[in-house]
Amino acid sequence: MSHNIGNIMKQAKKLQERMGQLQAEMEQKTVTATSGGGMVTVTVSGKGELVSLKIERDVVNAEDVEMLQDLILAAVNEGVRKAQEMARSEMMKITGGLNIPGLT
Repeated sequence: MSHNIGNIMKQAKKLQERMGQLQAEMEQKTVTATSGGGMVTVTVSGKGELVSLKIERDVVNAEDVEMLQDLILAAVNEGVRKAQEMARSEMMKITGGLNIPGLT
């Protein structure tokens, strides 16, 4: 029985090491999202942080600031959603689909 516990502990340590590597990899990976037909483009890291924001000159209109704000929000929210999905997908590769609370 103690042999099984030893195996479980080794597997848990291996999983923990791999998850640490994944977190480092996620800092380097990015996703891009756009809104307004490409008028606003954002890049979000795998950690969910906004890395860059590009706004096409044509969409900047002092008479309609609300539209620009909406386009930025839409692009950022889509970028964050894509980053979360990428992180979930990578985590599934490590956990093999195990349902581990707090990891998915």
